[in-house]
Amino acid sequence: MWDWATRRGSHSAGGMVLFDPGWTLLRAKGVQFAQIEEPLVVELLALREAIIWCLECGLSEVRFGGDAKVNIDKINQANTSDSHLGAVLDEICQYFRAHPGFSVRFVGRENNRVAHSVARKAISLYPTVNRFFDFRA
Repeated sequence: MWDWATRRGSHSAGGMVLFDPGWTLLRAKGVQFAQIEEPLVVELLALREAIIWCLECGLSEVRFGGDAKVNIDKINQANTSDSHLGAVLDEICQYFRAHPGFSVRFVGRENNRVAHSVARKAISLYPTVNRFFDFRA
């Protein structure tokens, strides 16, 4: 799961959580984005960081769940024509094409509270030297 949070006029953050197939929380990670407040862009940046994180962990089959239906529909349709989201959306679609075991689906805000909490925690730790934070499950 992934989500985002923002502090107006300052910065945004993404939260990512890994669950096993039985829904046991394995790991959580937060990432900060300075001076980016556009919701759809921050949501995509958080997903890109989640994809990279999963690849670094050696995972080859991942179902990514998020609550940004507009972005998820664009990814599933491989619709990268939106110039506003442009390069980030295109990069994410390339990851999904290159890794057939990866998929993305809409989960709804009520099912994404843990990832949102991680994003809010990452905001509360701003500013720090390190823009990534690993959280204990």
